[in-house]
Amino acid sequence: MTDYQKIIDTQLFLLDMDGTLYLGDEVFPTAVDFIHSIAETGRKYIYLTNNSSRAGVDYITRLRKLGFPCEAENVFTSGMATGEFLNQQYPGAKVYLAGTKAFYRELKSYGIDLVNDENGHTDAFDVDVVVQGFDTELVYEKLDKAVHFLRRGAKFIAANPDWVCPMAAGEVLPDCGSICALLTASTGVEPEYIGKPNRNMIDVVSKMTGIPNENICAVGDRLYTDIAVAKNAGSVSICVLSGESSEADIEASDVKPDYVLQDVGEIAKILRAAQK
Repeated sequence: MTDYQKIIDTQLFLLDMDGTLYLGDEVFPTAVDFIHSIAETGRKYIYLTNNSSRAGVDYITRLRKLGFPCEAENVFTSGMATGEFLNQQYPGAKVYLAGTKAFYRELKSYGIDLVNDENGHTDAFDVDVVVQGFDTELVYEKLDKAVHFLRRGAKFIAANPDWVCPMAAGEVLPDCGSICALLTASTGVEPEYIGKPNRNMIDVVSKMTGIPNENICAVGDRLYTDIAVAKNAGSVSICVLSGESSEADIEASDVKPDYVLQDVGEIAKILRAAQK
């Protein structure tokens, strides 16, 4: 019998969404009940995403539309994590953001001192930090300004390391990591990434909630992001087989989850069984 003690000891679940709770607009049969089981057993949950192009409120609307319980405290994006990280590590810094208007408003809500407007326009000559996001509204001026500041010694923070964002019909969009590669090629400066699989994402959540990393469990279907971030942060990891990763993928990977389960419904059964 598998020892599920690490799951039972979990106080906070960090939940990937697409491939873990749903695929597209198709919600997995046990997914909503799983969320209820977390709350019923006195634990907390956060829906976690690397996508900084949308604000947290956008995910609240989408999740509720799909039938999931969701309040503001249940959503955390790499953009929100970036805001928390800047306040923790660079309080009061002057920041140039190359990102969407939604990311701009997100950082503003964290009290970040942004030197540019929503469109990236600025007259500033020097800043302390350049922040790059998954910018679906990218224009050349933002790249020009970012290069200018980075060549003058600004720190380089990036919301997430993804090279591409998967789309329908096998298409992809260039994501934050690809934009950062251009900036690094132009300046020689490497960014510090915030999103999965870098441990910053979990470290920031731990500081926010007061829950130690070892009592946080990341649940997802991708080994190289969802599982890797838990491994890097010293947290618990569960790989579900409802999305991208197969048992063969896990067997061949150097990144091994603590647990492999068919779907999130199995986690609900474990949590409820431990209550009896």
